[in-house]
Amino acid sequence: MHPNEQTITQFYAAFAQLDAQTMAACYADDATFEDAVFSLRGKREVTGMWRMLTDATRAKGRDDWQLDYSGIAADATTGQAHWEAHYRFSATNRLVLNRVDARFTFNSQGLIATHRDRFDFWAWSRQALGAPGWLLGWTPFLRNKVRRQAAANLQKYLASQGRP
Repeated sequence: MHPNEQTITQFYAAFAQLDAQTMAACYADDATFEDAVFSLRGKREVTGMWRMLTDATRAKGRDDWQLDYSGIAADATTGQAHWEAHYRFSATNRLVLNRVDARFTFNSQGLIATHRDRFDFWAWSRQALGAPGWLLGWTPFLRNKVRRQAAANLQKYLASQGRP
């Protein structure tokens, strides 16, 4: 197994246990993360997002939390994985199953430099938001609203943790 495969496996094993500290150790200082909701630059923002999400899951929905991962592959510079998260969305208390394909690049130290998650935002929004997601989840309007709210929540979280 390539060492970068081990990094991806370590990341998702930690995620399954809601261990944000171990997840954070997998990222380079200048890491970037992007998905349909977040566009983050630097280890502070990227790992802050994971801390915020794992803290919220532990606080409100640990009993509903499950992470499954598969398809891990990597070489010296790139990697990939598929993961499925079953959780309770804290803002609405609705159960969600999110299916995600992840792509990674690694720096020369074997740390994650870029992390891109892809998932069906409309499918997610229908589950997480209910009727508004069903009606508007396919629109840029709702996606942008969710992005703005998520960014504001992250900044508030980072400030509360002494990481402005």
